[in-house]
Amino acid sequence: MERLIWFLLAGTRGGANRARILAALRDRPRNANQLAEGLGLNYRTVLHHVRLLLEHGLITTPAQDAYGAVYFLTSQMEKNIELLDRILRNGR
Repeated sequence: MERLIWFLLAGTRGGANRARILAALRDRPRNANQLAEGLGLNYRTVLHHVRLLLEHGLITTPAQDAYGAVYFLTSQMEKNIELLDRILRNGR
């Protein structure tokens, strides 16, 4: 799991935005529109990153593909939250 998180957050071009999305979801569950507004990102950009995070099991939603679906961190991501903090702090 740690390698996957490193790859998705620090090893790819969109990793910084994915890390910001995860950090926002750590604070509270949100839908894609709330994430876009809160992070100052384009809605379609957020949807792209959310799909990747869902696909790799870092976030989840009880309402898959529903308009306004609310996203949460998975228990696996919550177990690795210190790694997210470390990546956000200094990229290492």
